[in-house]
Amino acid sequence: MQVCVYCASSAKIHQDYFNATDLLAKELVKNGFSVVFGGGSLGLMGQLADSVLEAGGNIKGIMPQFMNEVEWGHRGVSDFVYTQTMHERKAKFLEGTDALIALPGGTGTFEELFEAITLKKMGQFTKPIIILNTRNYYNSFIELMNQAVLEKFMAETHQALWTMVNEPTEVVPAILNTPLWEKGLSEAKV
Repeated sequence: MQVCVYCASSAKIHQDYFNATDLLAKELVKNGFSVVFGGGSLGLMGQLADSVLEAGGNIKGIMPQFMNEVEWGHRGVSDFVYTQTMHERKAKFLEGTDALIALPGGTGTFEELFEAITLKKMGQFTKPIIILNTRNYYNSFIELMNQAVLEKFMAETHQALWTMVNEPTEVVPAILNTPLWEKGLSEAKV
């Protein structure tokens, strides 16, 4: 199975995020998952690649050519796909992907996660979306989504578009136990 991991490139973050990413990478490799990621060498992207490679796993980077030209790519990753645009990159992330995992991140991670949730809501992507809530990072996301339901911008059924877990060891079981999204649910009226 192939998973795509959305994560940050910031190297200035708390060590707990690096530790969680390292453990997640080892869990994914141990359970036979290949990994697709943004291809970066810094922050959680770098940690993810380092840990997958150290554990003997398979990892593929997908990166726009302009990022490669400024040497953002992880030098240890040999399997790379280069795109012309960020939009094309996001589409490639989903090709052949059996699940998405969102680690803490900034605007790029948020944008990728929200697009994936939107695609799932519309029935265009039906696979599990797992959010790893290290250090309660995504608590505000849950508050925002709850508010959207409360204010009738979303149906309650749409809260099943993602699964939130707090520990890296909970990610693989969440992937395996999350049913595929039923396209009929994507049409639920608010």
